[in-house]
Amino acid sequence: MLFDTHAHLHFPEFAADLPAVIQRARAAGVRWMLTIGTNLETSRAAVALADQESDLYAAIGIHPHDASEANEVAVDELQRVAESSPRVVAIGEMGLDFFRNLSPRDVQVEVFRRQLALARRLGKPALIHCREAHPETLEILRVEGVREVGGIMHCFSGDAAVARQCLDLGLFLSLAGPVTYPSARKLAEVAKLVPQDRLVVETDCPFLPPQPYRGKRNEPAYLAITAARVAELKGVPVEELGPLMATNALTLLGIQPPPGR
Repeated sequence: MLFDTHAHLHFPEFAADLPAVIQRARAAGVRWMLTIGTNLETSRAAVALADQESDLYAAIGIHPHDASEANEVAVDELQRVAESSPRVVAIGEMGLDFFRNLSPRDVQVEVFRRQLALARRLGKPALIHCREAHPETLEILRVEGVREVGGIMHCFSGDAAVARQCLDLGLFLSLAGPVTYPSARKLAEVAKLVPQDRLVVETDCPFLPPQPYRGKRNEPAYLAITAARVAELKGVPVEELGPLMATNALTLLGIQPPPGR
């Protein structure tokens, strides 16, 4: 029983075979999937897809790469999208990306702050993207009161010291395919460090496939590989850790699973 807390199933990479992708995920034990918007267009697409599938939910937000295209009313429109469907359970992905800098840094910061304010207004957790910007991201999260709504550090890429700061802010940490890479020593330390009740997993598909599928399109069925590696690092059977991590996600996102799940 697994929960893929970060996927982009509405992206073009899945247009040709999405029903088969979803069926493979279910067969692999992935019971719930969260498909993530990165701008207004893809946020609307995420909601439309989640409205069609009982085990899919949506998050809506503006990725730092797209921050420069977000005009003054974009966040207000996000609120309208969030209020249009009960399948919207989180705001994001949002955050800072100082590695690629596809939007000016000051614009990224402003759009990030506005989305955190939106998360507080709606009472929904925040999904945080952070690349090469941990000090700045953590400071904004502190100032903007992320603890009020909680959230997930998506595809965590920091070290143990950063992980502790995230935990101090009340955040969950999400591990993705890179934790399976042979060179991922820092992520292995993080996996061992994070308490089981603050840990979730994701694919970030179609990106970042786990080791056996590197160079190929990622998909939710491969979450089982990542979950098995995290369980191995923690010394816990995946049959025990997988459902626990899924419960963490369900609780954070306010999802009530149907009876029997």
